[in-house]
Amino acid sequence: MPVNITPPLPEQLLPIKGVSLGIAAAGIKKSNRQDLLVIVLDEGAQVAGVFTQNRFCAAPVIVAKEHLSHSDSKFSIRALVINTGNANAGTGEQGIACARSTCFELARLLGCNVRQVLPFSTGVIMEPLPLEKIVAGLPIALANLKSDNWFAAAQAIMTTDIVPKAVSKQIALNGTTVTITGIAKGSGMIHPNMATMLGYVVTDAAVSQPLLQQMVRYAADSSFNRITVDGDTSTNDAFILIATGRAGHAEITEKRSAEFNLLQQAVTEVAVQLAQAIVRDGEGATKFITVRVENGKTQNECAKAAYAIAHSPLVKTAFFASDPNLGRILAAIGYAGIDDLDVSKLQLYLDDVLVAENGGRAQSYLEQDGQRVMQQAEIVVRVVLNRGHESTTVWTCDFSYDYVKINASYRS
Repeated sequence: MPVNITPPLPEQLLPIKGVSLGIAAAGIKKSNRQDLLVIVLDEGAQVAGVFTQNRFCAAPVIVAKEHLSHSDSKFSIRALVINTGNANAGTGEQGIACARSTCFELARLLGCNVRQVLPFSTGVIMEPLPLEKIVAGLPIALANLKSDNWFAAAQAIMTTDIVPKAVSKQIALNGTTVTITGIAKGSGMIHPNMATMLGYVVTDAAVSQPLLQQMVRYAADSSFNRITVDGDTSTNDAFILIATGRAGHAEITEKRSAEFNLLQQAVTEVAVQLAQAIVRDGEGATKFITVRVENGKTQNECAKAAYAIAHSPLVKTAFFASDPNLGRILAAIGYAGIDDLDVSKLQLYLDDVLVAENGGRAQSYLEQDGQRVMQQAEIVVRVVLNRGHESTTVWTCDFSYDYVKINASYRS
């Protein structure tokens, strides 16, 4: 089972003014499974996004980026369509044609321009997209559009996820209540680069498009770009932030304003909860691990050390076995690429237990203390480099037998 994560309750997920969601069982990979989601936006919504940096990016990523780059007040984004069961990646020109056709059919049904639709896909790579099934499912999804369909939407975008991931939050901006609701999917092939597997956060706040783009970038960097399950960056990663402007307050147009900072903090908190839920639901994960690297010269070198630890299969399997073979962590720090690192100055902690200092095992360290921490479901690895004032945090999980089983039989 996932690590300390329970499904959200449908009543905990708050509707957003200006947004409705519909689902359908299109039979894309399996029959009788909700695998198609349509999100419809009122006119005037602002949309911003970040996408995978994988050069073999999926066809829907190519089309979504193109449509988003051409959106404006005349052609604002009106709908998103997401399918699971098929990634439409590694499918060449035919895949791009299918993504465009999906947008065309949904635009026809909604009576909007094809450029006002963004497509997203997740699932098996290098398989032809069953376009006819998606086209047949679109009217069904539109027929059950609801503003309070967030829980069903979170379920519809799952692949190997065990638990749907969704969060809602409300804040006050100058006396106006602003609502934020987000959903995400992801469990394996998780090491996002400027995005997550698939994530959608929507608010009824009013924000200018340039500031919304800055906000989605900041939120991604602080959340989805700080998680890793297995070090693999997907071909389909996308994180979309939508602001419908229906809350009733004046549009936020100034980055230095208190309103912008409050909203950015709240959006980021939602993104962090969704990102951490992805790690907690990591394929076969039994432990949730926070890796914090402190007192580095730069955030970049802190991230290098943190990811070296978080990516190491030897470290991750040791955590699964609750085996305090902690020299593996020192080895990972050593090959992280910090060329002038003085290892005699760093300290390694496992929760509150000092494990290493002065280039080796701490005199006070007892293996039973390490064993005690390793048996916990949630563990903090803290590395103090003692060479500056920067720090960063990465969230990861262990590698269990089930990770191999799930990924060995992913297509079956």
